[in-house]
Amino acid sequence: MARALTLLRPRPFLALIGRRKPSLCEMSLDSRARLVFAAALEAVQPDTVVRQSIERKQDTITIDGHNYTLKQNLHLVGFGKAVLGMAAEVERILGDHLVRGVISVPNGIQQTLRQHGKDHLLLKENSCIKVMEGAKNNLPDHDAQRAADTIKQLASELTKDDLLLVLISGGGSALLPAPIPPISLEEKVDVTRRLAAAGATIQELNTVRRALSSLKGGGLAHCANPAQVVALILSDVIGDPLDLIASGPTVKTEVWAEEIMSLLEQYNLSNSLPESVNEVLGRSGPRWKENKDQAPTADALNVVIGSNCVALKCAGRRARELGFRPVVLSPGVCGDVRLVSKLYGLLARFASSRDEPPPEIAAELLRLGPDVGVESWDLCRTMQVLDEARAEGWGATCLLAGGEPTVELTGKGKGGRNQELAMRVALELRGLKLPPKGPVFLSGGTDGQDGPTDAAGAVTDGGLFDEANAQGLDMNSFLQNNDSYSFFSRFSSGKNLLVPGLTCTNVMDVHMLIIPTAPITIT
Repeated sequence: MARALTLLRPRPFLALIGRRKPSLCEMSLDSRARLVFAAALEAVQPDTVVRQSIERKQDTITIDGHNYTLKQNLHLVGFGKAVLGMAAEVERILGDHLVRGVISVPNGIQQTLRQHGKDHLLLKENSCIKVMEGAKNNLPDHDAQRAADTIKQLASELTKDDLLLVLISGGGSALLPAPIPPISLEEKVDVTRRLAAAGATIQELNTVRRALSSLKGGGLAHCANPAQVVALILSDVIGDPLDLIASGPTVKTEVWAEEIMSLLEQYNLSNSLPESVNEVLGRSGPRWKENKDQAPTADALNVVIGSNCVALKCAGRRARELGFRPVVLSPGVCGDVRLVSKLYGLLARFASSRDEPPPEIAAELLRLGPDVGVESWDLCRTMQVLDEARAEGWGATCLLAGGEPTVELTGKGKGGRNQELAMRVALELRGLKLPPKGPVFLSGGTDGQDGPTDAAGAVTDGGLFDEANAQGLDMNSFLQNNDSYSFFSRFSSGKNLLVPGLTCTNVMDVHMLIIPTAPITIT
């Protein structure tokens, strides 16, 4: 009876609008999914997020509710993959007060931007901001170290009347290597590489990096004392933890030598450390000595101006414009792609059920949640919305999520986590109806590059397996060899690949599951 009563509810307004727009009906779910992904990318463009974060009125700027007076006292430093575009926008907004700047950016980025017609993300020809390229292949090198030394020098020369604006984005850690003397860059890289190979977590790696670096863990803010320091951050880390993004150069973090040595002992590395590392970790007293003539280092203002949450919010807005009901599951999806694909498969089956979904599906989703970084309340909320969508007759739901799943490498193929996730979700969707009556899944990296490929990800549905077999492609063999890019390149001449080109940003991945409403069985 309760189910029958729900059928008498007024149809949602947007569902009715969707029927009056035949252009949406004529557009495939695949095409609309790509438009939603494009909206997510647009929301986190480096110039866009900077422009939205700085409010200027004459010689006063407001950032995150804090006011600062400008009087030709603005200095700028930055490091990260998206920092060049961020700096170009700061120059447009505040250039008349900008004294000097130094940014550390990826090797070849300026030429790449020119080749792709992204001149709006480049600095002016007569810019007072010095661009230093380094960290080839996203690894710290001597070019990046020279940039870090130049940034450190600029910060160290500031006075109490100066304002230092720090721009940070993904990749910033590799672009700001400044090992504490006498540790060499090679020694620091070797220690962190061996720690990673031993199975250390990203949190443990960052703990060690901070202990061996003069700029990470608040070191840059300390160098800039007594100047005011404001950091604008484009986050590429789940949860946006300030101390982990680029290893937190503007976030004061305590470093305890005993903790570092214990961690290194845990991974059997303490007996093979370079003498220089032992010397630095063996020093007593605080990490930095405050100048007796200066006040203690003030806390910097750290503002996350772009993140996966921002991308998902704008993607949801675009999804609504395209006739979908948007639902954000979580911006923190992580864990093995096998488990993540199972999560999306279960959600699709839950939403696609003609009858009341079997309770076993909900139970399995709640068991799976902790393993993929999704809270139980997020899953319960999402299942409730999906159930309401089926009861109220919505045309389709656009389930959005973000994060950074992992892939266990068992082969030597070419691909990335987004393309592999798309393949595995397609297997989970087998047996469900095909589009436009069945679900479509998209997974794409916001940096536009999924692994060592020119694709950001792929779009799939439940018919992929059978179509691949018809084309002589064995999906399981490609998956065993981690060869997802080769699979999608050969499948239907690459039509399922997601290739947005140079995106100029990075806020992890965007996942999208579009689920048409199944007709309800009345009993």
